[in-house]
Amino acid sequence: MTKAPTILFCVGATKAGTSWLYDYLAHHPGCHMRSIKELHYFDTLETGAFRQQLAVHRRFAARLRQRLLTATGDGLRRATDKMQDVLEWQEVLQEKAENAPRYLSYLTQGRSDEALVADITPSYALLPVARLRAMAALSPDTRFIYLMRDPIARLWSHVRMLGRRAGVAGEAFAKSCSDTLEQVLNGAQSSMTERGDYAGALARLNAAIAPGKLLVMFMEEMLTPNGLARLCAFLGIDCQPANFDQPVHVGPALAMTLDQTQRARALLHPQYDYIARHYPDIPENWRRNMGEAAK
Repeated sequence: MTKAPTILFCVGATKAGTSWLYDYLAHHPGCHMRSIKELHYFDTLETGAFRQQLAVHRRFAARLRQRLLTATGDGLRRATDKMQDVLEWQEVLQEKAENAPRYLSYLTQGRSDEALVADITPSYALLPVARLRAMAALSPDTRFIYLMRDPIARLWSHVRMLGRRAGVAGEAFAKSCSDTLEQVLNGAQSSMTERGDYAGALARLNAAIAPGKLLVMFMEEMLTPNGLARLCAFLGIDCQPANFDQPVHVGPALAMTLDQTQRARALLHPQYDYIARHYPDIPENWRRNMGEAAK
């Protein structure tokens, strides 16, 4: 009988390397990953927004159908596999109620003897302690990873991601990013600062999850041979070679102005301070920004 897999929840932070980790695990022989990175199952249970999530996946299925009309070779195979995953996930969502066995069945469908299955959904870091505890109890071996990135770099990457999604380029892209950042700095985009609230997320995670089942890691560390080896050891899988120079979902290049950078440092100083007090071995780029923020 095949041994039950370890279940991994990578719960954030947004724009802190979760897509890179998904790609690494998806190509790892010891991992079984469905082709939808972010399932948003547990936050949907909290909000009851099943109709909205179903709409998202129906639109996704429609785009895949168009792709299938022209795809060939490996592209056709990937699109076909993804279409199957999307349709099967819609069936789970259509229940519009919590069904842990059905959710776990979806995660493990098609698995042979891979040691790990995973749901990588950064917004799970915003869940309340009670929900995180319930997730931790889903199986005898459930593990969590929380990734952190330099706060300013994370915020600016998040801003540029939204600008890219707006479908604008050139000067319009720069203006869109500047306008969004201005809203964040003025307190009008709380959802974006919540995604980078390391102190709040870690307080909830530490209250819900046993220390040996939670790995808190800097993105900057993960993208090194030693860091990846530590992560794989935590997950109980072999450390396979990785391309650390291949970022995932990077927005167009755009620099913050000096004024924007200084204001972002002031806004994010509490995050730098909290992490420095609890995780003293912070990366050098954090130290530089933390030093500037403290001036």
